[in-house]
Amino acid sequence: MNQERIGQFIAKQRKLKNLTQEDLAEKLGITKNAVSKWERGLCLMDMSLLKPLSEILKVNVNDILAGEIIESQDMEKKSAENIINLTELVNLKSMKYGIIGMALFAIILIFISFFKNTSMASLVSLLCAYNCVTFLSRYKIKKDKTDLFAGILFFIAVICNTVTFILT
Repeated sequence: MNQERIGQFIAKQRKLKNLTQEDLAEKLGITKNAVSKWERGLCLMDMSLLKPLSEILKVNVNDILAGEIIESQDMEKKSAENIINLTELVNLKSMKYGIIGMALFAIILIFISFFKNTSMASLVSLLCAYNCVTFLSRYKIKKDKTDLFAGILFFIAVICNTVTFILT
């Protein structure tokens, strides 16, 4: 999903209805800052707001998710694309919680290894391996070259750290 495109579409439709960000926010029961973030492409709205937003802007939910008015002959194809994109979005959000959990777990392990006076090299390898998989998974979904680059760097770090751990 292209957040910037969706945001620009929401802004355009809002302006066509002569609504301010504050007006739209009030109708949806949210802050104007939330609307501003959507329109700047910084984040997407909570999915529970899609239907009320579509009713206020007088557009289809699929139009919002596509970031454009969809012609009737393309509706089926775009609907399928939007469902796939929403599924991928849910996967990315669940990965975020996994990353947070892994970071907390790693901090706990580092403290334990520090107090038990053991090597932290295996912990660093574990963290780098996890981050490698996370970034490469995100690249597979989002096709963002930054994720690919980060994944490759973490892979190299795993290799280097593992070799160092074996040799010392």
